[in-house]
Amino acid sequence: MASACSTLRKDFGLLVPITVRWGDMDAYGHVNNATFSTYFETARMKFFEWVRVFDYKEGERHAPAIVSATINYRQQVHYPAELEAGIRCIKVGTKSFTLEHFLFRAGADEIVADGTTVIAWVDYAAGKAVPLPEQSKDALSAGMH
Repeated sequence: MASACSTLRKDFGLLVPITVRWGDMDAYGHVNNATFSTYFETARMKFFEWVRVFDYKEGERHAPAIVSATINYRQQVHYPAELEAGIRCIKVGTKSFTLEHFLFRAGADEIVADGTTVIAWVDYAAGKAVPLPEQSKDALSAGMH
């Protein structure tokens, strides 16, 4: 994983705009920590669309599932704010892949949060991880920048 202090917006092939909503804040007047997960989820779904990961499903019961997620909170965020989520694939394995997320202030290299998500390719009917489709591996590898 890249060092947070050396990561720049230009390091990402995909930047997803995030608008902070009034309802994202908690009683202390800053964005609630759980909301950062939602911001990363928004970026993750755009990333899946960008690399067309669902185009290569080998069955209706096969889909990604998060098995691990980390978030490092670097700065408080308050309403109103515009952010950008940088996301990229940093590792592709046999049954899983790892995404790296960075949340920047819009138009700046100022990092407010970063983290990783490990995602397994799961057969939901069987309840277990299965090998990633080869074309999905290729698509995810293309999303590594």
